[in-house]
Amino acid sequence: MDMWQLETFLAVVEERGFSRAAVKLRRTQPAVSQTIRKLEEELGELLFERTSRDGTLTSAGELLRSYAERLLRLRSEAEIAIEELRSLERGRLVMAANEYTCLYLLPVLHEFRKVCPQIGVTVQRALASRIPEHLLERSVEMGTVTYQPDAGQFHSIAVYSDAVAFVMSPDHPLARQKRVPIRELGAQNFVAHNVASPLRSRIIETFARHETPLNLGVELPSLEAVKRYVGMGHGVALVPELTVEEEIGRGDLVKVEIPEVRIERTLWLVRRRGARLSHAGAAFLRVVESVAAERGGAFLYRPEE
Repeated sequence: MDMWQLETFLAVVEERGFSRAAVKLRRTQPAVSQTIRKLEEELGELLFERTSRDGTLTSAGELLRSYAERLLRLRSEAEIAIEELRSLERGRLVMAANEYTCLYLLPVLHEFRKVCPQIGVTVQRALASRIPEHLLERSVEMGTVTYQPDAGQFHSIAVYSDAVAFVMSPDHPLARQKRVPIRELGAQNFVAHNVASPLRSRIIETFARHETPLNLGVELPSLEAVKRYVGMGHGVALVPELTVEEEIGRGDLVKVEIPEVRIERTLWLVRRRGARLSHAGAAFLRVVESVAAERGGAFLYRPEE
């Protein structure tokens, strides 16, 4: 049983006869009769009363009519839905990010929602190390990370350039200095994010290389907690600058340079290599590129070579 058979069946029902149905369908009456006969053979039931000339339905025909109308209506709805998806009138973009990389996405999503207000967006929080796994599982379409995963499995685009910022409250004694040597920080109380990461390792290695103690007096479970605690006047912190831009701009935190600690990181937008982008995903990439062109600075759009 196929859609054309059902369309022919309903045409006979609506036109109350095979001849008028043939005219409506622009087919010959024998062709219409043959289609109905084949449908009846497949179902093993007569659909029309043979003694009637006006297309009177049998009980089996009445039952099929309701299902046929529903199936054709669903097909029409599916065609409309696909067209809406293509024209970005519906759909959902699912991405993965951690607490830090999600901050890059916020201004980009702001612009994306301007041009695609009908597209829903879900950003799932995930450990950076697990994002490639989520991509391979196809539970997300894209992810933002601070490293390039296996080029054989993933396609990466550099989208943001960030640096590590040494911050403290405006009342801290070091806040009056423009820069401070790393060797003068051995007595400082550092507030740290307690999640293991390549950045944490690089900072620990840098202090060790300069033979300076790194006193991690307080470790907190989120970057938000770290910057708020430091802003209250408790110690100092080394955090991604992206996470404290607003606080520095408002004067809630002060950034001081450590010449020996110049750590820059690139944020990458990654997706599964060879995967066909959804219409929403393709539109998002266009916005990522336009944001980089308009804002410049730390915002990038540099696909891997």
